[in-house]
Amino acid sequence: MRARRALLYMPGDAKGKIEKAARSLNVDSVCMDLEDGVAANQKEKARETVVRALQALDFGRSEKLVRINRIGSGLEAEDLAAVLPHRPDGIVIPKVEDGGQIDWVSEQIAAVERANGWPGGHIRLIAIVESAIGIVNLRSIAAGHPRLDALVFGAEDFAADLGATRTRAGWEVFYARSAVVTYAAAFGLQAIDMVFVNYKDTVNLKIEALQAAQMGFSGKQIIHPAQIAPVQEAFTPGDEDIEHAQRVLAAFEQAQARGDGAIGLDGVMIDMPLVKAAQNVLERARAAGKLPPL
Repeated sequence: MRARRALLYMPGDAKGKIEKAARSLNVDSVCMDLEDGVAANQKEKARETVVRALQALDFGRSEKLVRINRIGSGLEAEDLAAVLPHRPDGIVIPKVEDGGQIDWVSEQIAAVERANGWPGGHIRLIAIVESAIGIVNLRSIAAGHPRLDALVFGAEDFAADLGATRTRAGWEVFYARSAVVTYAAAFGLQAIDMVFVNYKDTVNLKIEALQAAQMGFSGKQIIHPAQIAPVQEAFTPGDEDIEHAQRVLAAFEQAQARGDGAIGLDGVMIDMPLVKAAQNVLERARAAGKLPPL
C-alpha cells in the first residue's frame, strides 16, 4: 500500500492551486475536492476543473484523488460520472455512515473499469468517518470492500454532530479518533488523522501529528502547503528508529535460529510485540522511500 503521510485537500475549482500541487509540492496525496471546499454554485465548474487536471497534469509521485460529494446529496453520481473516465488513483467518500455506501461507489467504479477494459481494483477508495452513526457503524464500514484502502477521521464534522465544543486538547473527539485507528488496524487499513485547522501554527501541528503517529495513524489530512513538510516528517521514521528496528529484527532472527525463545537487546527483553513494532517501523520507512522495497 502506498504512503499517505499527508493528504492535501485542494478546492476543485482552484485551477492554479491544483497545478501547483501537481507541479511542485511533492506531497504524498493530492485530493481535489468537490465537496466542502467548493461553494454550492461552483460545483459544475469544479468538476470541469478537476477533469481537466486529470487529463492534462502530471502529478509525479503524488497520488491523485478526488473527494466527491456525500452519498445522498444528489451530486455524487454526477461527480463520479465526470471524473471516473479520467482514471483518478482513488475516490475519497465523505460522511460515510455504513458499508453499503462504499459498495455503491465501488460498483460505479467497477462499471467504468469494465467499460474501458481496465484492470479491476486499480481505482482505490478512502472513506471519511465524521458522524456519530459512522463511528457506531465502523465495523460495517471497515469491512466494506476490498477496494477500500484507508479510513479517515473527520473531527470537525464529528464534533458538530455531537454538539461538542472543539478544544485544543481534543478530548471531545478522542474516543472516535481512537476508534477509527483501532478499526483500521483490525481490518488491515491505513488510518488518516484529523485536520489541524490552524495552518499557520506548524509547532502544534507537528505535536499533534507526532501524537497521531504514536497512536498508530499512518498519515494526516492537511489543508495548506505549509503543513506538508512537518506532517510528512512526523510520519517518517528517523534514522535512529530505523537502525534500532533493524537491530531488533536481526537479534530476533538470530535467536530463532539458535532455538532461543526470548532475547535481550540493550538491556531490554525482546518479545513478539516489540518485534511487530520493529516490523511496522521498517514498513513505514519503506513506504516513505527511506528503505528499498522488499
